[in-house]
Parts: sequence; structure tokens; C-alpha cells
Amino acid sequence: MSRTPIYLHLSDPPTSSGDAQPSLNPSVRKRSPLEDQIEEALQDSYNGLCLNITNDEWRRRWTSLCLTTPSPAEGGSVLMPLSDELKEQQRVAELWRVSDAFKKSEVNITKLEEAENIVGLASEWLELDSPDEWVRQDSELALRQELAYASYLNLATVVLPPPRNRQHITDYARAINGCFTNSPPVLSSYVYLTIRIPLSGARKANRSGSVTPGASSSTATAPTETDVNEIWEMWDTIRTICSYNQRLSVSLDLSYPLPPSKPLLDRWNSEPLRYIFLPASAFVANNRGYPVLPKATQAFFRDIIKHRPGVIVSGTDKGLHKTGGHTAYQQYIRYLEKTSPYVVASETPGSVESFATGYWDFLQAPLQPLMDNLQSSTYEVFERDPVKYSKYEEAIYQALCDRPEDSSTIICVAGAGRGGLVSRCLSAIASSGRRATVYAIEKNPSAYVTLQEKRDTEWEGAVQLVFGDMRLITPPEKADILVSELLGSFGDNELSPECLDGASRFLKDDGISIPSSYTAYLEPVSSSRLFRDASNSLSDVKGAETPYVVMFQAVNELSAEPQECWEFQHPRHNAIIDQNGLPLTNSHNTRSAHLSFQIPQAGIVHGLAGYFEAVLYGDVGLSIHPDRKNDVSPNMLSWFPLFFPLKEPVYVPANAELDVHIWRLTDKRKVWYEWFVEAFYPTSASSTDPPHSPSGVAHMSDTNAPPPPSPMVDAPALAPEGRFEDTREGEATVEMRVKIGQSSLHNPGGRSSWIGL
Repeated sequence: MSRTPIYLHLSDPPTSSGDAQPSLNPSVRKRSPLEDQIEEALQDSYNGLCLNITNDEWRRRWTSLCLTTPSPAEGGSVLMPLSDELKEQQRVAELWRVSDAFKKSEVNITKLEEAENIVGLASEWLELDSPDEWVRQDSELALRQELAYASYLNLATVVLPPPRNRQHITDYARAINGCFTNSPPVLSSYVYLTIRIPLSGARKANRSGSVTPGASSSTATAPTETDVNEIWEMWDTIRTICSYNQRLSVSLDLSYPLPPSKPLLDRWNSEPLRYIFLPASAFVANNRGYPVLPKATQAFFRDIIKHRPGVIVSGTDKGLHKTGGHTAYQQYIRYLEKTSPYVVASETPGSVESFATGYWDFLQAPLQPLMDNLQSSTYEVFERDPVKYSKYEEAIYQALCDRPEDSSTIICVAGAGRGGLVSRCLSAIASSGRRATVYAIEKNPSAYVTLQEKRDTEWEGAVQLVFGDMRLITPPEKADILVSELLGSFGDNELSPECLDGASRFLKDDGISIPSSYTAYLEPVSSSRLFRDASNSLSDVKGAETPYVVMFQAVNELSAEPQECWEFQHPRHNAIIDQNGLPLTNSHNTRSAHLSFQIPQAGIVHGLAGYFEAVLYGDVGLSIHPDRKNDVSPNMLSWFPLFFPLKEPVYVPANAELDVHIWRLTDKRKVWYEWFVEAFYPTSASSTDPPHSPSGVAHMSDTNAPPPPSPMVDAPALAPEGRFEDTREGEATVEMRVKIGQSSLHNPGGRSSWIGL
């Protein structure tokens, strides 16, 4: 696994000596002091330097150009007479606004060779969200000039100053979006922008000044929830106005104490994280004087490192800690990385994290098992999962042991693939000491060749093979145990119900199915990357109306736990069938669910996460339910969750309620899902008030409805005990819900995604 890149923040870049003599040999290039500094950092095992693109000379010139004439916000007027000196200053400023270039003395990087290992910082003093419109406009022009120079130098990433003014955050966001979209372009297509966000809140950034990178965390007060929510909402506004641009990310500044609760930190797990800023002042000294992070920051860092952000350290030469020197900070960061649970798990053979390397947050289309024949390499991936097969073997063993000792059992494997389940059946038979006959059914003509090879070389003729679709063939004899591995990430999304409807003809009246049942679960999640990738994956609406198999990483679960959608049981009794033993229609396999989730922290719903849990036999099962998978089937690799994206993100304030509607629908040719969400804010009203709408739901369009809270302000904690609460004598309070948002209906009629029958 690649290591986390660590950069050293250079507050005072070295300058060239004024009396240095140029080389007389043009083939010999004299190295600059900055190149020497970069080389020294690389030798100290840093990945490069982080420094400002410009310096104080540029700031002084910009100030003289743009802040000399009073603006209307400062009491100035376009009718106010100006002195000749001010007129000249205005003329020079206007010429700069038209077009200008940096002076060499105003920039810290002058050569392409210097820029190779540099993370650039845009000027911290730029006020894109100033209450003064003139300052905002000139700050935007200055930023564009700096970004154009960064593009010229081929800098890969530029860090932008943090937003400071909530009232003008849209001005800040519009300016950033213009850097991406304006014509002619300001940025080259290979330059990425990242916004430095103080994790403890916007109030830690002086509203009239800047975040102080070297400020001491030991003297800072802990942020309030309002602080933390405000800065997250500002970031959400920026990335929304910038249309989730894939070249825009967030960098978290840990200069100050962390927020008071873990859920407030977890929100950042779903955001595109580029860097973490760690000043030396954020460290404390351990018993031996070495710099270490406070325990809360340690825990957060060990968790967030799974997203592989770069780390930018600063102030290492200030002598804040007496032991270890300036390299002790970097060594400690490497130690935290090495001991991160994610890193440890990813380097452990056989773990889910090790298996999922390269699959994190990667959208994959679910399999079409009835329409398509799988490749041998796909089967091989599934067969690398020892947990699934050991669970199946245990279930078959228990089922055999529960039968009479002198019985002879017929086992039918429906969908044998390359024979993984067949081998486990034979192992279970040997372990149980029971007599049994095994039939293996497979419709994939290529896989059928592999089955014949294994029958002749490994199974020694102990298995009888049957080629064909399990829904159409006639079994040689009826089975006591029907074994299948047709489950999908949502349980039924690879048509296990439809396949087993046909295969159930193979079972005797008292026969059993392994699995015997499976249940689908759903929960709302936030993930900038998954939303962006789903929206951009296909043209029109198709990409955002397709469920995807995804191994989640940059995802934040918005509710306390997933909720159950529906269940399928096998074999299905009392079914209406035709003369061939097949269902007359597929209507019995339709399902619908209406779920209501409590949302404890404000967030953005980007989609729904789907999971399943299956009972194989007795107490043996399979699960990818996030809260139970480690108890039911730990380290199982075969299934990743299913992601149902939303075309439009839905904002939910803290303590809101999110209603999720989902349907499993079918016709003669296909099966598909439709889904829809709506957000509500719980409130109350007197029982003497006229009702606003049926079922206690008050819509925003109702003239008598109480005004909803601002969607950008977290609601106070509400904990109603019931639907009614007594107030004054003869009066009661009725719990109501104000509708504050909704999505569109996704995938109506299966127009974008479906599974073919």
C-alpha cells in the first residue's frame, strides 16, 4: 500500500542572493535556494513543500491598487470628488483590472523545476466573501491572476483560503465556480483546487482576518455545534454551486480542538478530502517530551487516513517540543498511519479491506445472471471467498445431520457455476457420514465444461451433471435439499426469487431450500463521490437511476441503523402454478416498503445504501448488514452493498425525518426498482387548529401551515413522547410534520435500469 504523502509547510521561502553570479557555462544550471530547500525536505522523507505562490510584496501592491479609494460600503460615492493622486491610483488600478502580470519579486516560485514537488497556497488575505462588493471583485481578480500563474507553473494543486463570512458564502462559491467555468479558462485542466476548512468552525477564522496556521490549540476553546455546523454548511454551499466539480476538494485544518461529538466528524467521511493541515501547535508533549496528538485527534486521524489524504505539517522548526527535533512530527504521523485500523486490516491477508483494495467507492453494475453467462475470471473472484463457502458447508452439514441416520438424501445444486458449492456439498456429506446423491444444474455452456472436468478428475463421478436453465429443465428426481447461491447485494436483485420459483419444482413436499430466506435492508447515506460518479456515469438520467454495487469508503450513514424493507422465503408454499409447476405470473415477487428514518445530524442525502441478510439453515447465515456482518459472517468477500443514487441531493436538518419509498416491480420481461424520498421537519400545533393536510402532514404550500425552519440551520433537539401532549386544560398539542424537501421518482417503469427475466 502506498504511504500517505507528507508535505512541510514553508512559511518563509528562501530568497536568491542578490549578488549571486550567473554561470558562464549555459549548460550548467545553478540550483535555486528553493530547489535546495526541496531537496533537503525530500532527504528528510517529506514528499515536498507547501508554500504561498505569492508574498507580501504582492499583497502590498494589491492593497495600494484596490483599497485606497473608499468604496460605497465604506462611505464612498461615485459622485465624491477625487484628488489627482487618487485619480492616478484609480487609473493604475483599472489598468491592473484589465490585465497585469506579477513582478518577479512578488512570487515565491519562478521555475518549473521548483514547482515539481510543491503544493501551492493562494493568498490567505483574499476576501472572496467580503461584505464589501469592491473588495470581493478585486479579490476574485487577484485569485484568478494567482491561479493563472499556478497553471503556468504546472502546479498540481492549489489550496484556497477558508471562507469566513456565512452571509456572503454564495459570493465565495460563485467566484470559485467561475475559475472552473469561465471562458477563456483561468485554470488548466490538470490543476485541482482544494478549500482549507477549519474543522472546528468558521468562528475560528477571524471574520476580518484569516485562520492563523500556527495558533495554539492548547489555548483555544472547544467549538460549539453551531460553529461546526456553520462551516460544514458553507462547504456544502460551495461544492453545490460548483456542481460537485471533480477538481474541487476539501482540506481539513486541525489547528484547533475537534468538534464535541463523533457524528459531527463523521460527516467529513463522505467528502472529497485532499489534505490535512497539522501545525506543530496542534501537538502536545508526551512523558518523554516527544510531540504527539491529543487522543481525540489521534482517533480521528487514524480513521480519516483511510481516504489517503496528504498531510501538511507546519511550525516544526519553532522548538515547541523539546525532544525529537523537526522530523519527530513526520515520524509520529507515520506511526499513526501504520497503526490505523484500516491500514492494519488492508495489510492483513484474507480481510475484506485487503480484498477490496482498488474497489473502494467504485461503481459496478450488478450482474444479470439470467441474461448473461459469467466469465471464468468472475467465478474465480467469488471462489476466493472462504467464508461464504464455509457457511454453506456448515448449513448443508447441519441439514444432513437433522435427517434420519439411515436416510438417503438427494441434494440439488441449482446454478453450480464452476463447482464451488458442489465441492462443499461433498465435504459436508463426508463429515456427516450420511448417504447422499448430488445433482449439479448449470445453464452456462462454458462453465458446464469445467464441471465435467471436475466430475472426472476431482469428484470421481460422485456428481451427476444437468445442463440447462433451472426454470425450464425437468429434474431427474426430486430433491430433499435445494442449494443455490443466487443472492445479490440487496438479496433479491439478481433474481433469486424468480430463479428459485422454477427450481422449487425439484423439491419434495418436505424438501428444504438453502438459503431458506433473505431480507433486504436500506438506509440513507451521504457521499459526494458516489453522487458525482453516478450523475456523470451515463448520459441523461440513466446513470442516476441505476443501482450500483459499491464497496463503501467515502460514505457517511445518516441514520442510526438500516431498516428492513422486505423478505423472501423458500420454498414458497401455496403457490398458484401451471401444469409444469411454474408460477402463472411473477406478481407474487413484487414488494414495496415505506420507511421513516430519524436524522440526528444535518446532512445531504445522496442516495440509499442497500444490504441483505440471509438464513441458510438453522442458525447459519450470511450478512452484509453493517451492524451484524461481523457477528454473522465476518470477513465475507462476495458481496458489496448496493447503492441507489438520487438525481438531486436532498438536504435534511438535524432531527429531521426522512421517508423512503421503494418498490420492487415486474412485468413479463424484467424486474426493476423504483425509489423516492421526502424530508420532513417535526413540529407541533394545537389540536384546536384546523388540520393542514391528511395524516398529520403539513405541506409548505398550505397557507395555514407554520413556517418551516431554515433548511440551513440545525433544528433543536425534539423528543416527543407521543402524538399528543397535554398543554392547557381542554387543549392538546398534536405532533405534525412540515415537508421541507423531496426527490423525484427514480426509474419509473424501469426506464433506466432493470434485470431481464
